Order: sequence, then structure tokens, then C-alpha cells
Amino acid sequence: MSLAGDASTAARDLRGGEEARLAIRRGGMSGPTSGLAPGYVQGNLAILPRDLATDFMRFCHLNAKPCPLLAAGAPGDWRLPALGADIDIRTDVPRYRVFRYGEIVDEPADIRAYWREDLVTFAIGCSHSFEEALIDNGIELRHIARGTAVPMFRTSIPTIAAGPFHGPMVVSMRPMKPANAIRAIQITTRLPAVHGAPVHIGRPDLIGIGDLARPDYGDPVPIHDDELPVFWACGVTPQAVVAAVRPELCITHYPGSMLITDRRNCEFAIL
Repeated sequence: MSLAGDASTAARDLRGGEEARLAIRRGGMSGPTSGLAPGYVQGNLAILPRDLATDFMRFCHLNAKPCPLLAAGAPGDWRLPALGADIDIRTDVPRYRVFRYGEIVDEPADIRAYWREDLVTFAIGCSHSFEEALIDNGIELRHIARGTAVPMFRTSIPTIAAGPFHGPMVVSMRPMKPANAIRAIQITTRLPAVHGAPVHIGRPDLIGIGDLARPDYGDPVPIHDDELPVFWACGVTPQAVVAAVRPELCITHYPGSMLITDRRNCEFAIL
């Protein structure tokens, strides 16, 4: 096993959000964060120049299923105190994506070299948070069992435009037996701050997905004959939108590699 693999395994044994971030900050983990720090909210990232921030915040409010906003930073501030006292958004995600005019130019382990005083950070709810509730109810999540990132797909479902921001919704997919799919709907409906209930079940062609074996982001997983694909709105949607908007600079998390916060999943549940 590689040193990175050893560090990743050690990080997954940590229980708290702060402990996990410190392990990531030390550079020991570059893989997906699904299953890491159980009970703690994870977040997708979108970091944009200040002149686009107001329109992007409006985009999140208009598209709350794929982009449920957890917190927004002040221009130039790399902290997010609403989600954790010691968060350094420049270093605390295992892997990032840097876009220039809509094209990926780097996938670094930290973004200190790219940080600017006009950048505004947005943290968006993540399906990793509701996965804990699904597992607690005995529902298998195949990507976690296989140690891979959840498969994600661009769809034909349009988002609601705000200023220059527009584009397709991205969804994450988890195969489930029908009874588990029904239970998953019941569970995730109570968690609207982390995408809520699925947006589609069954026929992927009806939402513009041609091949479940070829996800646009993440890793493929097998679907058994007695299972249905269940699709949730996904916080990778801003990355698809960035490709359409082509801003001068945008920084996001690498798909599957999230910000782990100090907030608890139970804080966002509707009881």
C-alpha cells in the first residue's frame, strides 16, 4: 500500500470534522471523503471572483435542490466560521479543481497559490451527509462498499438561470432495490439542506443519461437486475454551470473530495 493510502486509511478512522480536516491539511489524503467523519456535514465548494458572487448566490437560492447553500465567505476570506472555527478553505479539501474560462487547468491538493483577495467561497450541501442516514437504515451504498466516488451524471434537467449562471443539473446515482428506494425517499425528504429527496428513479434516458457505466464524474458501480438507479440532485452542478459560464477563474472541490465541517448532520434534519 502507498503512503497516501496508509494516510487515507488513518484519516478514515478519525471521528470528528476538525480531526479529519487536520489530517487532510497535512496532505495525507487525496481520495473521496464519503464515509469519513461520520455524523459531520460535508460540503461542495464553489469559489468565484466577487463580481460574480451575487449572481451565484441567487443561482443557489433558485436551485436549492442541487445547490443548497450552507455558508458563504467574505471576499478574500479563506475561513468559514459558520461551519468550523479553524477551517482554511485553501488547504482543507483533499483535492481541488481550478478552472480558467471554463477549462480545467489544475487539480491541486491545496489552492494557496491561486488565492486572491477578491475570491468568495460558497459551501453547498452534499449527499455524503444523507448517506449516513441511509446506512443507518440498512441501505447498502455500493460506492462506499467499493471504496470509490459516487457516480455523477450531467442531465437534460435545466437549472433556473441567474445572471450569467445557467446549465444542466448534475445528479448522483445509487442503485437500490425498490423497497430500499422507497425508504431512501422517506429518509432524504427530511434532509432538504443536503439535497433532500431524489429527483428521479428508474429510466436514466428520460433525464438525458445515455450510459450508466460512463459517469461524467466519479466512478461507475454495477447495478444488479433487481435494482433501480436512484438519482439525487448533486452539488457538482456548479462545475457543469462553470463550463457554460466560463468565468476568468473558478475553484471547486474535486468530485467526491469534500470539505468536512464541524456541523452535525442532525442539525439539518426536519424531524
